[in-house]
Amino acid sequence: MKSVPYLPFVCILVCMCGWFSKASAQISPADSLQSVIADPAFSEKGKPALLNQLAEIYRAGKNYPLAEAAARQSATISLKYRDYREATKAYTMLANIRFNLQQYADLKKAVDSVFTIAQTTPDPVAMAYACYSKVLLYKTLDNSDDMVKYCQLGLRQLDKEPDPYIAAKILYQLYVVYSGWNNEEKVDVYARTATENALKTHDYNLLSNCYTALSVAHEYKYNATRNKQELDSVMFYLNKPVALYHQYPGRVANNTYAIACINIANTYLKYFPSNDPGAKAQAIHYAGAARSVLKNAGNSEDVFASSLGILSEFAKREGNTAQAESYLLEAYEVIKAADPAYYYTLINVVQSLSAFYEQRGNYRKALEYQKEATLYNNKVFNQQQALNTQKLEIQYETEKKNNEMQILKEKEKSRTMQNYLYACIAIASFLGLIFMFRSYHFSLRLSLQREKQLQLEKHESEMQVRLEKEEHARLRAEQQLLATQQQQLKKEVMANVLQLEHKNQTLQSIRNKLTEGDAINMQKILKEQMVIDSDFEHAKLQIQQVHPDFFNLVNDKAQRKLTLLDLKLCAYLYLKMDTRQIAQLMNIEAKSVRMSRYRIKQKLGLDKDDDLNGFLQGLGN
Repeated sequence: MKSVPYLPFVCILVCMCGWFSKASAQISPADSLQSVIADPAFSEKGKPALLNQLAEIYRAGKNYPLAEAAARQSATISLKYRDYREATKAYTMLANIRFNLQQYADLKKAVDSVFTIAQTTPDPVAMAYACYSKVLLYKTLDNSDDMVKYCQLGLRQLDKEPDPYIAAKILYQLYVVYSGWNNEEKVDVYARTATENALKTHDYNLLSNCYTALSVAHEYKYNATRNKQELDSVMFYLNKPVALYHQYPGRVANNTYAIACINIANTYLKYFPSNDPGAKAQAIHYAGAARSVLKNAGNSEDVFASSLGILSEFAKREGNTAQAESYLLEAYEVIKAADPAYYYTLINVVQSLSAFYEQRGNYRKALEYQKEATLYNNKVFNQQQALNTQKLEIQYETEKKNNEMQILKEKEKSRTMQNYLYACIAIASFLGLIFMFRSYHFSLRLSLQREKQLQLEKHESEMQVRLEKEEHARLRAEQQLLATQQQQLKKEVMANVLQLEHKNQTLQSIRNKLTEGDAINMQKILKEQMVIDSDFEHAKLQIQQVHPDFFNLVNDKAQRKLTLLDLKLCAYLYLKMDTRQIAQLMNIEAKSVRMSRYRIKQKLGLDKDDDLNGFLQGLGN
C-alpha cells in the first residue's frame, strides 16, 4: 500500500493482511488454539482449520518457523481427510511465508502446490485462495497487471460462494496495486470494499490493515483538496487499529499496532503545525508506544527504528540535540544488529547520523557514517541483484508454465473440434458400412493370400540366409586349415634348412681335412655324426614348434644386425640347448659359442648381466 513516509528515515511500511482466530480475552489466541488442538478429545478432522488460524497468528507476529510448522501440519491432516479447501489454505499460508521471507524459488513451488490442490476440487473458495497465492507471486515479480488479473479471477470465484475473509485479502491487494498507480478513485473503492468484508470476519488484525488502507485513501483526498475533514478522517481511521488492539487483546499483532502508532505520529509530524503542543504530545506518545511494544521483538527492528526516528525529529525541533543523537544512535544499534539486515532502514539511519554530525560540525563522524551509507548501498545493490536473478528465474518458469497452460487450452479446444469432426466421420462411416461389409469377404480372402505369400517369401529368405551363413562358415574353416598347413610348412622348411646347413658344414669339414692331408677316422666321424643327428632330430622336433615370425622378431630387436649364424644360435638357445649341444650342432668350439652369445647380447642392446636365454624365451612366447 501507499503509506505515509516517516521522517527522517522511516521506510514505507506495507501492512500485510492476516488470519486471526476467535479466542478468549483472558489468554492469548495462540495459547487458546494450541490447547484446543492438543486436546485428545478434539477430532483430528477439525484441526486443519484451527492450525491455519494458528499459523496466521504466528505469521502476523513474524514467528515464521512456528507458522510454517502449523501450516505443514494442517496440510498433512487436510490431505489425509481429503479436505482440499483447508489444504489449499495451508499451502497459501506457506506461500505467504515464503513471500515474507523473500524466498522466491520456494514461493513458486508453494504456489504451484496450491493450484494443483485447488484444481482437484470444484470448490470455488479453494480456487480463490489459489488465485490469491498467484497474486503474491506476481507481486514478487512487480507484475501489477497480472496481480489485477488474478485478483479479478479470485473475486469471480467468490461470486459462486462468498467468503468475506479471502475476499478482503484479495480486495486489499487491489488497493495495493492502485495505490502504486496513484489511482485515487480505485484506492478509495478497494480500501472500502476490503474493510466491508473484513468487518464480516472476526480477524481484527486484517480489519486493522483495512482501516489503515482507508486512512491512506483519505490522505490522497486531503493532499488533493486540503479539506480539514479529510485530515480528520485520516486520523479517525488511523486510531481504529489502536482501539482494536486495546479492545481485543492478542487479536491484533504487535507489529500491526506499532505501525498504526507510527502512522499516527508521522501524521502529526507531517500535517500539524510544529508549534502545536497537543499534536506534539500525541506524536511522542504514539511513537513511544510503538517503541515500547516492539522492544526486544524479533523481525520488527525496522518499525522500532522508525519510532526512534520520529522521536529524534521531535527532539531536534525542541533543540535537544543530545536526546536526538541518543535516539539516532539507539536506532543505529538496533537496526545494525537485526538479522536479517534491513539495509534500506539502515541506510536512512546512517545518513541521518551523517547529516546530524555535519550540522554539529563533527565532519569526521559525518564522513564515517556517510562511508557506511555507501557500503550499505553497495550491499543493497548486490542483494537486489540476487533477488532480481531469482525473480527472473521465477518469471521464466511462470511464463513457461503459462505457455504450457495456453497450449493445453488450445489442445482442449482442438480436441473439441476433433470430437465434432469424429462425429461427422462416424456418420459417414456408418453410411459406408454396408458397402464395406459387402467387400469384406473379398478383402479378407485377398489378405489371407497376401499373408500366405509373405510367409512363403519370409521362409525362402530365412533359408537363403541360413545357406549363406553355412557357406561362410565352411569358407572360414577352409581358410583356417590352409593357414595352419602353411604355418606347419614354414616350420618344417625352417627346420630342414637348419639340418641341411648342418650337413653342409659337416661335409665341408671332411673336405677340408682331406685337402689338408690329415688322417681321417671315418668310423669316429660317423659315430659322432650319428650322435649329432640324434640330438638334431630332437632339436628339429622342438624347433618345429617355434613361431614362424621368431627370427623376424629377434632381428627387429637387433635392428637387423644379426647374421644367419646369429639367428641359428638364437633358435638353439630358445630351444634351451646348452653350450655343448650347440657346439656339436654348429661344429664349433664351446668357446666360440660363448663369444657368439656375448656378441648377440650386444647387438640386442642387453646389459652384461642380462639373461639372453630368458629374453629369447619371453620374445618367443
